[in-house]
Amino acid sequence: MAERAQALPAVLGIAILIVALALIGVAIGGAATAKGRLQRGADLAALSAARSMRDDLDRLFVPATLPGGAPNPAHLGRADYLDRARAAAAAAAGRNDLDPELLDLSFPEASSFAPLRVRVRVEARIGLGGGPDGPGAATTAVVAEAEVTPAVAAGTDGAPAMATGGGYSGALAYRQGKPMRPDVAAAFDRMAAAARAAGVALVINSAYRSDAEQRRLWSANPDPRWVAPPGTSLHRCGTELDLGPAGAYGWLAANAGRFGFIRRYSWEAWHYGFTAGPEPCSAEGDRVGSGAAADGRAAGGPGLPGFVPARFRAPLLAAAARHDVSAALLAAQLMAESSFDPNAVSPAGARGIAQFMPATAAAYGLRDPFDPVAAIDAQARLMGELLARFGGSVELALAAYNAGPGAVSACECIPPYPETRAYVARILALLEGAGALSGGPPPLEVRLVA
Repeated sequence: MAERAQALPAVLGIAILIVALALIGVAIGGAATAKGRLQRGADLAALSAARSMRDDLDRLFVPATLPGGAPNPAHLGRADYLDRARAAAAAAAGRNDLDPELLDLSFPEASSFAPLRVRVRVEARIGLGGGPDGPGAATTAVVAEAEVTPAVAAGTDGAPAMATGGGYSGALAYRQGKPMRPDVAAAFDRMAAAARAAGVALVINSAYRSDAEQRRLWSANPDPRWVAPPGTSLHRCGTELDLGPAGAYGWLAANAGRFGFIRRYSWEAWHYGFTAGPEPCSAEGDRVGSGAAADGRAAGGPGLPGFVPARFRAPLLAAAARHDVSAALLAAQLMAESSFDPNAVSPAGARGIAQFMPATAAAYGLRDPFDPVAAIDAQARLMGELLARFGGSVELALAAYNAGPGAVSACECIPPYPETRAYVARILALLEGAGALSGGPPPLEVRLVA
């Protein structure tokens, strides 16, 4: 009895210690959960702001006035563009139980005409129990960054940027990880959006297949009723999509034609070919992916964007014709590089209207980068060479102009540098706003980067 009486306080002490530790664990867990909620709210606010920027981007480049001089309701000024992003972030915070007043929103590219990156910082007091008061309460800060970036998956994770090996030999665009001709990708985007609105989710099971891939399929199942012999499949043309699931077949049969797709064979409810563009496996089809086409000799008329100052129109058209590069592409670059300021100097030392670094200027015989006519001609020559090097891909040529051709060649993609991705996205948006993109506008995606 004495021994049990002596042991009881020890047992009670251990029990109290266990309960105390459990309470401490719950409190710490509550604090961690609260911080996780805070980070989630910041992430969603940043993503919502970036989505607003992506959706509004083209409106920045719409003329501010209509031909008669009246205000253009489609135009969005830069201040309104950023205010709408802020409002989207605040609304997302409110929907996720985060006080919008806690948001500290900034735009790392605030000096740019079209910022594409947003940073959200949130400070809040969190105690051990997860609330703002109580023991251990302290101010905690979380940060989230999101950006708008071109959804050019070509080259990412080893995926090829260009089709090779017979059939289609142009640029590849990727949807759901599957390669296809860029105009097919743009049409699929429109069709998939309509399907979503009708409650149907389209899945791409197969798209472009090289002759080598077709040979492997044929070897595994040499039955022409189900697998086309190598060299005959339309999949090699980048225009064909095998779609699913089976529940979508009825919607596709009734609606695919509205988006330029036809069901190729009566016995394949999943196989749709794109017929609203150039013929499959044609020279014209190979050029679809060049974006702003290399049409220097033809781009000198109404195709030159309206944002080009009068004094630079003739030099742009002359350089475009000389080097067979789109005048609209050159103009969009100059707008993004210097806003047509011949005396611009960047913190990194880039000079002039086309922002040449001294070594690059010397390599292209540009003695005075502040001479706008000479600089525009050197810019056109460089872009012509980059377009040729990267198979006519405007996205990759622009990335190489900004980051260097070595960085692009290493991955056959837009390198994962925030500055380069923003540069490419900004110029593509300028071209889209000017109506100077062929094959439909390249999609822009929103992603969390920090």
